[in-house]
Amino acid sequence: MKRIGLFLLTNLAVIVVLMIVWFVISSVFGLGRTMDYQAGTINLTSTLVLAAVFGFGGSLISLLMSKWIAKKSVGAQVIEQPSSEGERWLVETVQRQAREAGIGMPEVAIYDSPEINAFATGASRNKALVAVSTGLLSNMTRDEAEAVLGHEVGHIANGDMITLTLIQGVVNTFVIFFARIVGFFVDRMIFKNEEGPGIGFFVTTIVAEIIFGILASTIVMWFSRQREFRADDAGARLAGREKMIAALERLKLNYDRPSDMPAQMQAFGIFGRGGKFGRLFMSHPPLDERIAALRAAKGQAQVA
Repeated sequence: MKRIGLFLLTNLAVIVVLMIVWFVISSVFGLGRTMDYQAGTINLTSTLVLAAVFGFGGSLISLLMSKWIAKKSVGAQVIEQPSSEGERWLVETVQRQAREAGIGMPEVAIYDSPEINAFATGASRNKALVAVSTGLLSNMTRDEAEAVLGHEVGHIANGDMITLTLIQGVVNTFVIFFARIVGFFVDRMIFKNEEGPGIGFFVTTIVAEIIFGILASTIVMWFSRQREFRADDAGARLAGREKMIAALERLKLNYDRPSDMPAQMQAFGIFGRGGKFGRLFMSHPPLDERIAALRAAKGQAQVA
């Protein structure tokens, strides 16, 4: 219930902020109305700017709030001063890997969950967060955990959170843009509405956004799968290839355990489960493919 309330309040705040931003931009640049029902025309420039404000704005605000949302969503506790040998090892390992990867020291946190998982998030390569579950610390060896940490540090060093946000922003912009165009023409031409946006516009726009959003999400998921291969490679460089392979093998043994990570955070975890509608909607490649890619890279290195 707390997570649902947090989700609703966060999204409401984002919508209010974006509406204010749109009002300011449209007033300053004199963009005017996006649609003229009496003339039967749509202002493409204004519509595109509106779509960009909400498409990019939502993604950017989510990125800026990502650490705060992550901590609140899973109850992650940042290690300010290590209170045990295990916490000390965790902080020192991330510190070493961050130095080798050339990024600022991330915050290191632990969250209570039996699931073996970890994630990285943050708006900057130098102000990020790496969080691991208690389940990971309890069920993985130090070598395996070191590889997982290297994988997450790799995400930060590669700028994956920022790049994914920009891709999502572009996708959102075009989804909103084309959905509003479809909604306008259906409302104006089919329902013969000349008074202003009516029920035909709103229903059609919502349906179009759902359809376009589903199609566009395949692009985002494709990139998400590619970044996992790169992060695995980073984990192999920072911790050792065999350690990274062993960590993924360990994850295979726990694949069927239900996840308690919030949906908005699952794409940033060390692994994800199969998509409901097949591979196109998977945020992570199958573990067997990731292991095979690491072994193939090892073979190429030996030949070289």
